[in-house]
Amino acid sequence: MNQLSVKILTLFPELFPGPLGCSVIGKALENKLWSLEVINIRDFAEDKHKAVDFPPIGGGGGMVMKPDVLGKAIDYALKDIAPKNYNLFYLSPRGKILNQKKVHKLLSSKNIILICGRFEGIDQRVIDHYKIEEISIGDYVLSGGEIAAYAVVDSCVRLIPGVTGNKVSIIEESFAVDSEYENLIEYPQYTKPNKWKQYEVPSIMLSGNHAKIKEWQLQQAQKLTKKLRPDLWKTYNLAK
Repeated sequence: MNQLSVKILTLFPELFPGPLGCSVIGKALENKLWSLEVINIRDFAEDKHKAVDFPPIGGGGGMVMKPDVLGKAIDYALKDIAPKNYNLFYLSPRGKILNQKKVHKLLSSKNIILICGRFEGIDQRVIDHYKIEEISIGDYVLSGGEIAAYAVVDSCVRLIPGVTGNKVSIIEESFAVDSEYENLIEYPQYTKPNKWKQYEVPSIMLSGNHAKIKEWQLQQAQKLTKKLRPDLWKTYNLAK
């Protein structure tokens, strides 16, 4: 099986693997189901101060990552990868928001390269030259792309066969692609004890009738999606 290769370009390499070295994702890394290379962008700055940023041309607050430095870091990341055999992303709040369909698409390539921005962003010429796709994990701003990188990598790696122990949980979880739960959030989950405080597990879940349980779970997923995520509910109904 071809393993997934992930390369992360960052000014803070010490942040990795971080959460990606824990739990099932970390175990998969240890078992070589995927690989991680962290590239320090600052290593490609050639001046004595190792400067990676400069004020924006035309004025404005903050700093912009320099194209000559970042370009060299990207060239280094691409040096051992065949053309068109990779996905190159800049983690940016102006990108399209990541969803489960996009996660599956990311895995169509075995090489994922993520650029973690800082400051006010990166020089537009870098994005244009390398045809970089911008991707976001939500409509809010972080101090850098590293936290977003955790989310992107985790969402991809957990779909690799052998990473999670339960294939059914992957199929039935929120937003599961190509299943009856696509565009739905997940139904309620319960475990022992059957009674906790004044709350009891719904009787249908204790019935042993698996067909009825599955029907109830789908109904609950629909009900919760309609209540909590009307945007997804609309998409779900349009896709039916």
